[in-house]
Amino acid sequence: MSKKQKEQTITINNIEHNLSDLSDEQKAVINHIQDLDRKIKSSQFNLEQLLFGKEAFMNRLNKSLETDVAETV
Repeated sequence: MSKKQKEQTITINNIEHNLSDLSDEQKAVINHIQDLDRKIKSSQFNLEQLLFGKEAFMNRLNKSLETDVAETV
């Protein structure tokens, strides 16, 4: 007895579609969308790192300025 393979599906706008029913163009567009989603998530991660780094440098600058002010008083 062979095992029946489950059809691969994708849900788009709350509608489930069989991948085998989609055209090559539709599959290509889905691949582009998935790739863009990965890039967006990566960009958001990078932005978070950049903002944290900027905050760390601002804190360092503020501390050095406070030290300069304390030394001149």
